Amino acid sequence: MSTSGTLLTLSRLQPPPTLSHPDGVAMTPPVRRISSQRLLAGERELVIQHLGSEYHLRLTRNGKLILTK
Repeated sequence: MSTSGTLLTLSRLQPPPTLSHPDGVAMTPPVRRISSQRLLAGERELVIQHLGSEYHLRLTRNGKLILTK
């Protein structure tokens, strides 16, 4: 009697790649940036879905950003 199974391989997120500087010093690539105006696209609230949860990014009357779950 033979049994067959499924092999599931999980891998961790890899660290960001390093760049080589001419003097040999390792550098990490810059962090991606986006303006809040572009992200909100004229709205005052945005819902971000992350790992099955929803987060609300709100722009206040004073121009500050608040992120809540």
